[in-house]
Amino acid sequence: MMKVFLVDDEIVIREGIRTSFPWDRTEYTLVGEAPDGEMALPMIRDTRPDILITDIRMPFMDGMELCRAVRSQMPWIGIIILSGYDEFEYARTGLQLGVKEYILKPVTAEELKQALDRVSENMRREQAELEGNMRLRNAGRTDQAFLREKLIGALYSEDTRKEDARGIVEQLRNMGINIAASRYAVIDAAYEPIDEGYTALLELAESSNGLVHASPCRTGGRYLVLGDNERDTEERAYAFATSIQTELERRGATDLRISIGEIVDAPERILDSLKRARHIRHVLTGQDRHGPVIVGVREFSEDSMDRSAAVITAKARLYLADHFMENSLMLQDVASAVGMSNSRFSTVFAQECGQTFTEYLTWLRLEKAKDLLKGTDQHTYRIAQQVGYNDAHYFSYMFKKQTGMTPGEYRQQNQNKP
Repeated sequence: MMKVFLVDDEIVIREGIRTSFPWDRTEYTLVGEAPDGEMALPMIRDTRPDILITDIRMPFMDGMELCRAVRSQMPWIGIIILSGYDEFEYARTGLQLGVKEYILKPVTAEELKQALDRVSENMRREQAELEGNMRLRNAGRTDQAFLREKLIGALYSEDTRKEDARGIVEQLRNMGINIAASRYAVIDAAYEPIDEGYTALLELAESSNGLVHASPCRTGGRYLVLGDNERDTEERAYAFATSIQTELERRGATDLRISIGEIVDAPERILDSLKRARHIRHVLTGQDRHGPVIVGVREFSEDSMDRSAAVITAKARLYLADHFMENSLMLQDVASAVGMSNSRFSTVFAQECGQTFTEYLTWLRLEKAKDLLKGTDQHTYRIAQQVGYNDAHYFSYMFKKQTGMTPGEYRQQNQNKP
């Protein structure tokens, strides 16, 4: 099943696509929607769709900005643009951002189905070609690419002195590779099969515009994350760790263990971040395979790795219980309330709860809606508003998707039942 996420600031367009397209009779499922890119981006990270459908002109963050962010953080997502006749320049820019399809508004169900089919087929073909070319690509790697990996790998060595680390940064700069940054964090990832997994993740790192640099190790790969400050670096590290997990799971990799070291402020301290990440990964390897895949230094403690995550999760649930009825509530609101970056919160919450933030919020809202449908005679649109949906049609769509019944059918079967 291919997961689809929809972004458009016109509620009529979203409703038309949502209701006119035969989602339940195709291989596609709509996992979420948003009115602008700013609201959509954390939801996209959370729901991990295969295909994004987005308008171009939207408030706050327009479609091109959203495509740029998705391309750099989640390059496997196929993108379809909804556009008007006067948006050729936007369309040309979109080609550079990996946009696969353009559909002129208004769009019919058949046009959308054809576009989705073309994008999904193209994604399958690209996947097959990539897997077929992996060994050829490795054989054809340039000397500079190997030298870059070797130099970055030297920053992880016990033999590298403070002055050596600064020299490595300068040597890389002379090669046209700038790893100078205010903050660094190391991601240590173990997976099987190692060679194929590393090749795929090398491409993922190379799509980061110089913000993540990969080097191989005997258990998988290490990824040096660059940032401007602690929060920025943490956000990028957790987002990339999640991308690692998603990409490897798509490829059928096994035994995934991904750890994030402490954030450090100098090249000579990169080894400290690696040591911490490696220690956490060793502990992860010795634990139950059903435990968390991604663990950062802030979630880790020697006596109980679950304690910190459980406390954060409990705070988030309390906050959601008090605010779920607000239709403007977003993942970033809850992340801010518990003092975490968006990507870190999304990762920790999903691993602790067994549901993504979006899934949990939807469940919470619909459970309250069930109570109101059973215990009151209020109109559906009023109930939708009370549980956080300003679009009654979207509420009804989500309700039926989750329960198999419309709100009216549920009320008819369950009203006045305890």
